Amino acid sequence: MYPAAFDYTVAESLDHAIDLLQRSGEGAKLLSGGQSLVPLLKLRLVQPAHVIDIGRLPGLSDVLEDEAAGILRIGALATHAQMGVSSVVRDKLALMTEAAGVIGDAQVRGWGTLGGALAEADPAGDWGPVVQALEGRVECTGPAGVRVVDAASFFVDAYTTVLADDEVITEVRVPLPPPGSAGAYLKMERRAGDFAVASVAVQLELDGAGSCTKAGVALGAAGLTPIKVLAAEETLAGQEVTPDVVDAAAGQVVEAANPLADVRGSSDYKRAVCGALFRKAVDIALRRHRGEDVRGGHVR
Repeated sequence: MYPAAFDYTVAESLDHAIDLLQRSGEGAKLLSGGQSLVPLLKLRLVQPAHVIDIGRLPGLSDVLEDEAAGILRIGALATHAQMGVSSVVRDKLALMTEAAGVIGDAQVRGWGTLGGALAEADPAGDWGPVVQALEGRVECTGPAGVRVVDAASFFVDAYTTVLADDEVITEVRVPLPPPGSAGAYLKMERRAGDFAVASVAVQLELDGAGSCTKAGVALGAAGLTPIKVLAAEETLAGQEVTPDVVDAAAGQVVEAANPLADVRGSSDYKRAVCGALFRKAVDIALRRHRGEDVRGGHVR
């Protein structure tokens, strides 16, 4: 199917893009990598009056370690493939590397962007739970300037965020973990490149004795938005990560999950998958903390 007719403008600058959004109102859509928007256009599930291409804007695709601020700064136009090969991401935040590697196929990873994926807010998307588990923040730029939103409150509903009609995601900021930290991202899918049956992101800060000082836990494809499981984080924090503690936290993960039944499984099945993935992700994080080379990512 062919898209409905629309006006198309290549933004010359960020200010130009924001001005175009203001003038176009709700009838505008931003195009960055196109891997989310173009299929929707072809199916006529969205029919914007104006498509504004921001994919060529300079300075929005850098992945930089800001040691002074203690954060990783990721430009909104950084591609999934770029995230997958970034040495600083691989060395400091293994679960982000894993998430990048399980998104779609090579074309999607090569063209799709972090900002575009977050703005689409697909309930089965990979970046939402990862950024939530890492306590990331999303920088949104509009006519009034810049505002920074915690990832935990960025998602409002399926395919809906707090991003205003005249705002553009410009950066994602992720705290750099202290020494001793480890995490994992696991995504269960029926075949490579498929949407997730369920996914789990776990990040643990561990002391020299192996006790957890802080935890980040979030679920994908388990509800209408990514779910940050605060109860499980609180159960893990300040505790030695024993089987009993993991069991208690896994129960809270299952309780927090609220997936819809579909062709990939019943709600009960998906809740059970969330619990199993959480247990496995914690195990991987602990083994990585001990120096083991353990693979995460796909689970089939």
